[in-house]
Amino acid sequence: MDAQGRGRADNVDPADQWVLNPDTGEYELRLTPSAAQSAVPGPRRPSADRTGGTAPGGQKTREAAPAETVPAPRRRRAAPAEEEPPPGRRGRRPEKKKSKTKKVLMWTSGAMALVVVGVGTTVYLVYKHLEGNVTTTDVGSAAKNGFSKDEAFNILIIGTDKRTGKGNEGYGDAGSVGHADTNVLLHVSKDRTNATALSIPRDLIVDIPDCPTKQPDGSTKVIPGTSNERFNTSLGQDGRDPGCTMRTVKEITGVQPDHFMMADFNAVKTLTTAVGGVDVCLKHAVDDSKSHLKLPAGKSTVEGEQALAFVRTRHAWGNQGDLDRIKVQQQFLSSLMRQMASGDTLTDPTKLYELADAATKALTVDTGIGKVSTLKDVALELKKVPTKNITFLTVPVRDNPADGVVHKTVIVDPVIAPPVFDAIANDVSFTEVKKKQKADKSAAAARLKGTQSEASEVRVRVFNGGAAAGAAGETVNWLQLSVGVLKSENAANAPGEIPKTTLEYAPDQAPQARKLAALMGLSGAALKPGKSFTNSQGLPTMTLTLGKDFKGAGVPLTPPTKAPDVEQKSTADKVECAS
Repeated sequence: MDAQGRGRADNVDPADQWVLNPDTGEYELRLTPSAAQSAVPGPRRPSADRTGGTAPGGQKTREAAPAETVPAPRRRRAAPAEEEPPPGRRGRRPEKKKSKTKKVLMWTSGAMALVVVGVGTTVYLVYKHLEGNVTTTDVGSAAKNGFSKDEAFNILIIGTDKRTGKGNEGYGDAGSVGHADTNVLLHVSKDRTNATALSIPRDLIVDIPDCPTKQPDGSTKVIPGTSNERFNTSLGQDGRDPGCTMRTVKEITGVQPDHFMMADFNAVKTLTTAVGGVDVCLKHAVDDSKSHLKLPAGKSTVEGEQALAFVRTRHAWGNQGDLDRIKVQQQFLSSLMRQMASGDTLTDPTKLYELADAATKALTVDTGIGKVSTLKDVALELKKVPTKNITFLTVPVRDNPADGVVHKTVIVDPVIAPPVFDAIANDVSFTEVKKKQKADKSAAAARLKGTQSEASEVRVRVFNGGAAAGAAGETVNWLQLSVGVLKSENAANAPGEIPKTTLEYAPDQAPQARKLAALMGLSGAALKPGKSFTNSQGLPTMTLTLGKDFKGAGVPLTPPTKAPDVEQKSTADKVECAS
């Protein structure tokens, strides 16, 4: 029987069995023999004094508590209506409640702290894991040192044909050092309203410039440039790194890539698997023995090996060449962008982590964007661009006449391509330009206002640095006779050729530079702060060098306000079927 039951059985109030121990300050349960709790008077039991004694039978007794401290238990009797609760009931029970509350708070606080520490540790470990995935290549001055979220930016995306990774032994050329097989120059506008993805054919005949490359020992080795080479040899051949491909793109287009991202065969397989597959559409069924692609007509979802086969196949599309394969790759990339931007991907933590893990493992990037935090910034800036304003197009080309009858390579179309390159270089959208046109016209009018009346103050010498023969003399005549720049002189040919026209001036000549730029229609990019030249009269003179972009005296070189119409361009929001 428990204490409460025993007390009630002996007609003793159980609360009276909890008494204060003066030595510990705690209430303790004290049970006394039933005989001592009896209501019938009887002989008093012998008890030891404070020093102890001997009980009958020679057994030693324990020290008893003082009588005034441990009261004798009382008989249960009817409690008066206004009777106060017994001391035990008032003291012990609230103490137990308080103790339980403290424990609950302690456990709750501890659990919360554990969760916070656990989450923080997990995030840190995930971050360090992703950081360890990233592979970087130092391409020196070919790429920027960092990434700016406030400027337009250009990223060169390179897909190599190198057989790295498990299961890729049968793809590409067996002895390939990793050429630039698939190439996309991605331009993202400053205001993030639009982007342009320009595909560069691998069989485009180009001049590859000299290329400084970083060696394993920290030294720099310059790979000599070559002429009339396929674009894909700008990577891998003769030890060329992605920086050489970036420099070649600049040579072709005049657009400077800020960074590069390079992927191999595994990237396609892992990224498409991470997003749960990419939707594709075919106008006809495909069974290609070379790429091992086998798909029915209509819509399909591909991932892994099948996705790789889809982007690699050439013989299933059009004239079975690289240009038709590029169209299909653009359709594939559009679908991948839509899939990556979908709510299913961005709101699923597991899928999002798998995508981040796959992306960081699959890509090699320059050191300027080699940190996970920087790659995250790039991704967030890309995410701001609506898919309907992401334009896919290909460098305008024509068949290479040097090939003869069988056309294997192509060259840049000298008429159609330059306006495309200019639009990208000057951050002009291929989708929405109306608002920007209006702003540009207003700005041009403001620059021209009041400049001609002050043209006589401008002093400039003119070099020909790549324009048509006689361009410097024609320009001087136009400046003096048409717009009143009388203090201009012909300086003949420049020491070397340059792609873009420049106007160099000393800091105190900035007002003159702005006036001349307005008169000639030069863009802000053409203005080059530097030094002045002292002319024959001992006066400081600006230097105008006419580059390859110079179109003739009096023809404005201001940035285009409207992108040219280009055949076969598409946008990322449209679903198209490969044919």
